[in-house]
Amino acid sequence: MDISLVIPLLNEEESLPELTAWIDRVLKLHGFSYEIIFVDDGSNDHSWQVICRLRDDNPAIKGIKFRRNYGKAAALNVGFAAATGNVVFTMDADLQDNPDELPEMYRMITEEGYDLVSGWKKKRHDPPSKTIPTKFYNWSARSMSGIKLHDFNCGLKAYRNAVVKSIEVYGEMHRYIPFLAKWAGFRKIGEKVVHHQKRKFGKTKYGLDRFYKGYLDLVTITFTSRFAKRPMHFFGLWGTLLFIAGFFIAGYLAYEKFFNLAFKMTERPLFYFGLLSMILGTQLFVAGFLGELISRNSTDRNNYIIETNLGLDS
Repeated sequence: MDISLVIPLLNEEESLPELTAWIDRVLKLHGFSYEIIFVDDGSNDHSWQVICRLRDDNPAIKGIKFRRNYGKAAALNVGFAAATGNVVFTMDADLQDNPDELPEMYRMITEEGYDLVSGWKKKRHDPPSKTIPTKFYNWSARSMSGIKLHDFNCGLKAYRNAVVKSIEVYGEMHRYIPFLAKWAGFRKIGEKVVHHQKRKFGKTKYGLDRFYKGYLDLVTITFTSRFAKRPMHFFGLWGTLLFIAGFFIAGYLAYEKFFNLAFKMTERPLFYFGLLSMILGTQLFVAGFLGELISRNSTDRNNYIIETNLGLDS
């Protein structure tokens, strides 16, 4: 199969028939075989009934329904597991992503050799309260990840099948799938300017909390990508440096007391700084040691992504 489309949704019953017809028209025009995997993330309207009716008319439509709302990352993760197409697309169900972009993004994956192509909503139809924080968020993500994308959070993305089968999307990490892909070894990541449309039905499902959640998730994924399998390299280093600093402070104060007859050391701020440094240094070192014990006993500590092999059974 050429294409799998994974489309998470929450209360989008009005947009689903138009979106499905649009996708079908574009992909049939270009001769693609395809499947559409709708993931209903606990909708409380008639979205699932609409998906069932669409399935009756088009067997390429498939659906997964959550019993409650788990979030976009969970929806994408189960959709990726079910996808069988050579190229896997993600897009939102609100008609703000344009299916006419699919053939060119498919070509970039299959002919230009990209592992992942992300859409770039260069001209957005959103209020300043949404676009200004988004620009800051994208700048932060570029700086911390080293991936030169203008729009990390664009829902319209294309992936080589091996990419989605090699990553796990959880929590709120759907914003950082390019980061997860790079971490998994897929480094040819590109972008394409895409047309962003105004929302036609309903209202956005995202509030202002997504901005601080996005920042915290960025810090999390940056740290785990570097130190998840070697926590002692982070905690041990800083713990050792702090302990050494505290030890030298304590040595200096001891010298002052016994050789220069200085008294009332406990009234000097330096005394408490040195004591605090030694305590924090010890705690960080122990945290790194415990992290190493947990990491070494993890069931996936030796899970590696193998691209291909020669002369061995798959």
